[in-house]
Amino acid sequence: MAAVTGMGVVGLGVMGQNLVLNMVDKGFTVAVHDPWTEARDRFAGSLPLEAKERVHLVQGPMELVYSLSTPRTILIMVKAGDPVDAVIDSLLPHLAPGDTLIDGGNSHYRDTIRREASLTDRNVFFIGLGVSGGEKGARYGPSMMAGGERTAYENSRTVIEAIAARFNGEPCCALVGGDGAGHFVKMLHNGIEYGIMQAIAEAYVLLRDLVGLAHEEMADLFTAWNRTELGSYLVEITAEILRRKDDLGDGPLVEAILDTAGQKGTGRWSSEAALACGIPTPTITEAVFARSLASLKAERVAAASLMAGPDFRGTGDAIPVESIRQALQGSIIATFSQGLALIEKGGREHGWDIDLSVIAAIWREGCVIRAGLLDAMSSAYRQSEKPANLMCAPKFRHMLAESQQGWRQTVSAATISGIPVPAIGSSLTYYDSYRSDRLWANMIQAQRDYFGAHTYERLDRAGSFHTRW
Repeated sequence: MAAVTGMGVVGLGVMGQNLVLNMVDKGFTVAVHDPWTEARDRFAGSLPLEAKERVHLVQGPMELVYSLSTPRTILIMVKAGDPVDAVIDSLLPHLAPGDTLIDGGNSHYRDTIRREASLTDRNVFFIGLGVSGGEKGARYGPSMMAGGERTAYENSRTVIEAIAARFNGEPCCALVGGDGAGHFVKMLHNGIEYGIMQAIAEAYVLLRDLVGLAHEEMADLFTAWNRTELGSYLVEITAEILRRKDDLGDGPLVEAILDTAGQKGTGRWSSEAALACGIPTPTITEAVFARSLASLKAERVAAASLMAGPDFRGTGDAIPVESIRQALQGSIIATFSQGLALIEKGGREHGWDIDLSVIAAIWREGCVIRAGLLDAMSSAYRQSEKPANLMCAPKFRHMLAESQQGWRQTVSAATISGIPVPAIGSSLTYYDSYRSDRLWANMIQAQRDYFGAHTYERLDRAGSFHTRW
């Protein structure tokens, strides 16, 4: 067995085993373990012959630790929550000062902060590593967002950068900040993913029900859109999904799939963080609520026969296809704007000093939300005068201005037709609210002072005021 030149890996599920094979492809030898015998046996049975010389499968935590040269680095790829703590507890008695543990799962960033503090007291480094790209990304190159001490990152940098996706030769990974920063950024990556997926799903329904396009026509349309500034992984796979026929029945497969959607928590965590930080993320949060609404399938079916909707239903000329493209483009920019604004605010509150140009740069390849616009987003935040919000950057300001007519037409037509568009609609409201120099909060301040003597501020003079209404 060759000496271990990479790192140890605990957790041989889909993501763990593909990251191991990625490391092997890059010339590293890896020590691996899984707490479950079945997982170890399954991995051993599926390991390609050419990889066996570079994979050291061990039976326990102690053997794993002692098979690695010091300072050791061990990547943990198990389910978030208690399993991560259990693996840390099993490894800790065998670790030495200066060793590094990396949690590559979708852990809550506050758990990562707690774990980093605890391990620091034991002189063991800890990195919270957000890994995006799914099974294929893990195998051939994910986007990775690390949070932790610079020394810990440097100790593991050779392997992390080697297995990362690349954009123009640059690895799509970085140390984005201290302790929980990596998992915080990954959480918002997933929140943005929620919003964009919801907006694309709404565009599909509008094209199907309002415009009346066949699935092949929609597939061709999304393929064409993918060659524009809408070009992205999610738009690309939408075209492929629309082309897929049902192997078990007639017609397009997508129409045979139950209209409910699961979620693992990162979208909800994003919304909770937004509320805690006081940053509006309406599209991300509406996308979370949309999945919750979709899960009420039985209630929705019953309500459909009880609750009235509009008599009008769209026809082929109800709305131009270009208007829907503009609405989708505006919604995607607004969703990125919300997520990046929350990343910036969270970074300030936790002292992480997050560079948004770096975040956008490492999302350009390997991750689920990779998109052509991310290069321009990274450039916008590299300017000497950084935009207060992505929507204010010149390129995106102009794109939104050009999109707004079709965006408004789309929301109007959907509302008249009774087709819900929570992501597209809330994105437009976010855009209009952000660009308004005067909103409705003066009335809210007056109401609060009326019933609770909470006081209010004035436009024309400083101080707090109360009126005996």
